[in-house]
Amino acid sequence: MVLTEKREGVLLLTLNRPEKLNALTGALLEELHRTLAEANRDPAVRAVLLTGAGRAFSAGQDLTEFGEEKPDYEAHLRRYNRVVEALSGLEKPLVVAVNGPAAGAGMSLALWGDLRLAAAGATFTTAFVRIGLVPDSGMSFLLPRLVGLAKAQELLFLSPRLSAEDALALGLVHRVVPAERLMEEALALARELAQGPTRAYVLTRKLLLETYRLSLEEALGLEAILQGEAGRTLDHEEGVRAFREKRPPRFQGR
Repeated sequence: MVLTEKREGVLLLTLNRPEKLNALTGALLEELHRTLAEANRDPAVRAVLLTGAGRAFSAGQDLTEFGEEKPDYEAHLRRYNRVVEALSGLEKPLVVAVNGPAAGAGMSLALWGDLRLAAAGATFTTAFVRIGLVPDSGMSFLLPRLVGLAKAQELLFLSPRLSAEDALALGLVHRVVPAERLMEEALALARELAQGPTRAYVLTRKLLLETYRLSLEEALGLEAILQGEAGRTLDHEEGVRAFREKRPPRFQGR
């Protein structure tokens, strides 16, 4: 259900239920969590690229998984929360390529990319209120930070269908590219990150997520702590050496 492929330091993860628009199930979430954990442990993986197979990124939760039973959403969301924690705490930079519709929890997962690309025909919708639910998979945390509280309320209450261009204007994605070039450009971007100071990217993500809830004094303190950690990396030493020698740096992600 999750295809994996390594390309020049990039781990390509593909949600692979194209016949169901890559709708999410407990089994798929468990597999995605496992592959993300393996990526963290693999020094050959310098960046991760997440996309969907077929014509969709992900339609969100597969409601047919529950059959006729009333789901225990609180228990079920533990699977989602583990994946969100793995994405937000991933020790490698994460690129997301949204190749088609991203709805509900599928949209939530897409938004966790450090850099997000969308095919020109991709669409986004929060979807939760359409079935009488509240946002989950971290959307309530991340969406207001991306678009502001007022726009987040509109997107969550009305659940409009956003085009890729709408998403770009709102800051939900960083680039919109022709569908036939999506994976080419996403892989090129992931390779660029894979060749960079990956530890600095991860620490920057952590800093940006944390400082939203901190006072200025606390943010300055966290900057100092994480700068100290970055300053002890081999990549920092190489960056300074390359600057002095007037050559491109050769980062190792350490």
